Amino acid sequence: MNKIKSISLIIPVYRDSNTIKLMIKKSLKVLKKINKKFEIIIIDDCCPQKSGEIALSIYKKIKQVKVFFHNKNRGYGAALKTGLKKCKNDWIFMVDGDNEYDVNDIYKLMKESQNHDLIVTYRYKKKYNLYRKIVSWSYNLILRSAFKINFKDISSGSRLLSRKLTNKIKINTNGPFFGAELAIKSKYNNFKIKEVGINTTIRKFGEGSIVNISNIILTIKEIIILFIKIHLKNKNIIKNIN
Repeated sequence: MNKIKSISLIIPVYRDSNTIKLMIKKSLKVLKKINKKFEIIIIDDCCPQKSGEIALSIYKKIKQVKVFFHNKNRGYGAALKTGLKKCKNDWIFMVDGDNEYDVNDIYKLMKESQNHDLIVTYRYKKKYNLYRKIVSWSYNLILRSAFKINFKDISSGSRLLSRKLTNKIKINTNGPFFGAELAIKSKYNNFKIKEVGINTTIRKFGEGSIVNISNIILTIKEIIILFIKIHLKNKNIIKNIN
């Protein structure tokens, strides 16, 4: 049985200058209420709006808030991987910086942590345009078919995971395939996974940059590579899928 002693909250930011202040404010309020050792890790993926600098200027005197910068835009997955390298606590909560996801959902996820190593979320209702809904539906369908999984919404931007899981699993993607790769590899490494339903809000400022042609092509390539690795492992040709 797992017990949470400390929490690292990772927030990747790119075009989130209008929401980062609110995200940190809400996060501090929630984490102080939980009353565990905590830190907030902000990863600025070379944001053109200088989201990380905004966070640093406001919260530089709060020792639990730590801001790190990429010197070039490396991608969503790369930002989360940097966060994993920088965080020090035994449980890690990841949430996107655009305020679509409610930091208060951590309470729901923590309830499931006693018996699970990874708690992923699925959105009760996806509040974006028809094109993105079609892409998301197709993406999840392909992954369920290819990897024999039954996750409802594998690309959701909110999750809680244990440090022992991150020590075991290597994530290769630097792009939006991060959530899927993490969940799929966790499943095939026999970690205990739980899905929790959440509500989200509509992004109020700007547009997300994940669903574009270059990211879709990159994700297709990464799906094929992971599929081949799992197939070879099942044939005992390779020992692991990392």
